[in-house]
Amino acid sequence: MKTATGYVYDERYLRHDPGSWHPERPDRLRAIHRRVMLSDLIKELHWLHPVEAPLEWIQRLHDAEYVERFRQACEKQYTIFQSPDNGICAESFAIARLAVGGVLVACDAMMSGEVTNAFCAVRPPGHHAERAQAMGFCFFNNVAIGARYLQEKYGLARVAIVDWDVHHGNGTQHLFEADPSVMYISLHEDPSQCYPGTGAKKERGVGAGLGYTLNFPFPPRSGDWDYLEIIEEEVIPALAAFRPDCLMISAGFDAHANDPLAHMRLSREGYARMGRVLAAFAKEYCQNRVITVLEGGYNLEVLEDCVADHLHILLSS
Repeated sequence: MKTATGYVYDERYLRHDPGSWHPERPDRLRAIHRRVMLSDLIKELHWLHPVEAPLEWIQRLHDAEYVERFRQACEKQYTIFQSPDNGICAESFAIARLAVGGVLVACDAMMSGEVTNAFCAVRPPGHHAERAQAMGFCFFNNVAIGARYLQEKYGLARVAIVDWDVHHGNGTQHLFEADPSVMYISLHEDPSQCYPGTGAKKERGVGAGLGYTLNFPFPPRSGDWDYLEIIEEEVIPALAAFRPDCLMISAGFDAHANDPLAHMRLSREGYARMGRVLAAFAKEYCQNRVITVLEGGYNLEVLEDCVADHLHILLSS
């Protein structure tokens, strides 16, 4: 039986222009949305239209001074913010707010029963953004703000975030490492080989959050079975013990063998299998609540294929 799956997309996301040289380019979302429209997937999805997130929600996890510096950098038409990989344009601040807003709209729709789960085709991505530091193409931590929103607005006690982007989500870990109410699990390329250099297995949280951060670094050229073994033997038991009220996925598709920014060997089917395993977990443990948020993925053909597969999985959950 098919369920109601939300699809967050807005043409305004294309207005964030980090520079013609930049791998996080508007064509990423163009490819995804073209596939959704031409394959008639859009007829099965519930299209959710985002609005810019209120600053009060962004400032739950990002320092107000940092937010204002980002706003001013865009207003002054700077082309980078804080580090050379963070390309910006005059509209980047508004579009980064819209990316957060897309996740919040998905959360609202899920919690109201309008949809059961959702995929957020948003940009710029977010999982590298720390409390007061833009990193790795990311300015506001979309998925982290969404998790806190679910807790504070809807009273969810526990939220789990599984991050399968090939790069470690240092920002999400940074924001929640002392918080036992949010479990953060990351599967990524060995930090000694891959940006941002964080995410060693020994990083397991701090203070009250010790044990609620789990990192699974993989050596270069790891493939489907390496990931699936960890998902089934480590990730699912940890999630089952945590018993989240909602599962969020930071979905980067850049561990694929054909992605230009890393050195892994995942296949399209490998991503689909991971998606099916996590969707089955959510069905059993958290009322089918899944919010998937786009992170990386820089081969356009791979990206549109993997997102289409993931949407079919959410629809069939």
